[in-house]
Amino acid sequence: MQTFKKIVHASSRYIDILAGLILAGTAGLVVANILMRALFNRPIAGTYELVGYLTAAVIGLSLAHCAVQNSHIAVGFLVDRLPRLTQRFIEVIVNLPSFVFLCLIAWHMVDYANVIALSGRVSSTIQLPFYPFIYLVALGFLMLALVIALRLVESLFGGGSETS
Repeated sequence: MQTFKKIVHASSRYIDILAGLILAGTAGLVVANILMRALFNRPIAGTYELVGYLTAAVIGLSLAHCAVQNSHIAVGFLVDRLPRLTQRFIEVIVNLPSFVFLCLIAWHMVDYANVIALSGRVSSTIQLPFYPFIYLVALGFLMLALVIALRLVESLFGGGSETS
């Protein structure tokens, strides 16, 4: 159990670092586009498209680490007052469908990316294949599903969200 927890936490941290690097690259692209437009009247083609794709990747990749850190908004003031066994039951009731739903999202996103890749569809302005960005978002949802799976196992076997 501890090994699985370490793997999930480390993996979520690594893809969060990747998200940070992509975000820094996105900011650099925006600044470069502004400078190119202002100084040379030559904006970088496709900046709007790239910023959209990169932002989707950043959001997807940062979800799991946010969940590991419990940095999301949670309404627990009522549940926190319940007995620990009841809290664990509620955590299982919430985490089990969440896990299944997130796995389905990741699976369908990979399937969608495969369809896009096989069809050869590309972005309209710079003709960039955008299926890799869909794969990145799917990876983020898969990692989030693993974080939820970890919480589910902890709830079932005596751990809890406060130990995550």
